[in-house]
Amino acid sequence: MLESLITSKTRIKLLLKFFINPESRAYLRALADELGESTNAVRVELNRLTEAGLLSASANGRTKMYRANTTHSLFPDIHNLVKKNLGIDKVETIVSELGSVDLALITGDYARGVDSGIVDLVIVGEIDRAFLNHMIDKSEEVIKRKIRALVLNMNEYEELKYKQKLDKALVIWRDDEKFKE
Repeated sequence: MLESLITSKTRIKLLLKFFINPESRAYLRALADELGESTNAVRVELNRLTEAGLLSASANGRTKMYRANTTHSLFPDIHNLVKKNLGIDKVETIVSELGSVDLALITGDYARGVDSGIVDLVIVGEIDRAFLNHMIDKSEEVIKRKIRALVLNMNEYEELKYKQKLDKALVIWRDDEKFKE
């Protein structure tokens, strides 16, 4: 979908990187390596997005760090567009219909803003697993991406939280009454 609106593949990759998870921060060379693009192509697009105010840049020693400008008036719209492009909005719908879900996270590549084709989903709570599998099958056809789901209870989540860096994941659902951070 984004490819029909935005002709620069590098710009699309950068928008995905920074607008899937607004907490993402990166610098030029790391972005070029991660995205598989030349540093010049990445630099040009970073400059354009920064000049437009969609990204903000800050100095970290001699390194310039970039991140999404969450105060920009278009941030919510671009964030939602990116989520819809990747099918994350469908994942949110699935989670809301599963049963007693305390927390749902996107981990792995998508949490880092990389469109790898595999959505890693961690669900904390008591759910109908058969319904989850059914909804995953239907959603994979729509979003053209594989969904890997891991269902945990709260104790299992607490055990894996730091070992698997789940605290750096993208939260897509949280029952604030049941789940306190």
